[in-house]
Amino acid sequence: SRRRFTLMLSGVGHAGCRRHRDLMRLGRSRPGRLGCADLSRLSGLGFLGSGFTKMVLRAALPGGEVIALKAVHWAGSEVSGCVQRYGHPAGCYRLAAYKLLKEATLLQRLRHPGIIKLHGQCYDNSLDPDIRVTAMLELGSPLEMIQLLQTPWEERFKICRSLVKLLHYLAHSPLGSVVLLDFQPRQFVMVDGNLKVTDMDDASSEELSCKEDNDCTLDFPTKSFTLQCTTAGKCEGINEKKNLFNAYRYFFTYLLPHTAPSSLQPILSDILNATGDLRYGINETLGAFEKVLHLYKSGLYLQKKYISLMGFHTMESQDYKCWPSYSHQGCMLSVHSAEEAAAICNSHPQCQSFIITHQRTWTGRHLALFRSSLTDLIPDFNAVVYIKRSSTSRERL
Repeated sequence: SRRRFTLMLSGVGHAGCRRHRDLMRLGRSRPGRLGCADLSRLSGLGFLGSGFTKMVLRAALPGGEVIALKAVHWAGSEVSGCVQRYGHPAGCYRLAAYKLLKEATLLQRLRHPGIIKLHGQCYDNSLDPDIRVTAMLELGSPLEMIQLLQTPWEERFKICRSLVKLLHYLAHSPLGSVVLLDFQPRQFVMVDGNLKVTDMDDASSEELSCKEDNDCTLDFPTKSFTLQCTTAGKCEGINEKKNLFNAYRYFFTYLLPHTAPSSLQPILSDILNATGDLRYGINETLGAFEKVLHLYKSGLYLQKKYISLMGFHTMESQDYKCWPSYSHQGCMLSVHSAEEAAAICNSHPQCQSFIITHQRTWTGRHLALFRSSLTDLIPDFNAVVYIKRSSTSRERL
């Protein structure tokens, strides 16, 4: 085992002058990118977390922008386990460092809003073999699935759609079809309300070789799929479909259906069934999501009528709460129009009225405030109070 490790390390460290030049090029900053010289200018270092191979710190640039720093985790399971097995600390660190270098290289080649942004990197082999590798990245916050489950459906749909657009890019990337081998929610972060994948060290553009269809099996804990072996000897679409099924089991299943508008539920169920059975590829899945977004933004899925009271608005005060809500003080949900708000109000036993506020969500939809009382009406020529059908009304639309 020690001899095999020594040969493996030798292959990594002495692959030739071209590889050495490539690595040195990674250590030099490009125009607009951070490099080794910028590390000494950082301030406010703080520990964010660690994993199997890497540790992550936060740091502030001279201008105040906060970024994330990734480095090899000396005490991580990968390095410590390797040292325990082979007794070669510098060699074990070197192998882990190459994994981080691979990730930095991938982040240079793969540019997409759903992939964490690489600000720069530093490769310092001046103390070789005790090399130092640091990747400087956009800072995100951990993805908390429990919190996501408590957010309004529109926000959860945004997360799922962002993921689908990312997987569509990976299926057609400049490197070919890229698979995320370690596809877990912990590999993603949120940046300004947007989902981004942050760990790319286990990404691969290699597609499984085969001689027959039985060589092309995708095994998951609850399901297995057999794909076609192409005449070129590759398992057709295996990277794309592995990504898609993982998106289904980790994200779609939990975030898509709950509290969605009732008239969109059949379409969402079709998406869940088709991705869960791998009947849809990523192109069909993206098309289905875009259809849902169009119906939702345009209001074409709405058919209900409502009742309104012209010339009044309600006094702002604490009222009944609903889940999920944009307000912790009451029941505030996003709506396309008064028709949709009336349908929501009719489904709430407590709701007697609502108003459409001037606040909007990221899709341009209005936020509506739902109330349990018809009291506290205030004359307002430019406002309208919409009233549940069971309540007294002045005008019917």
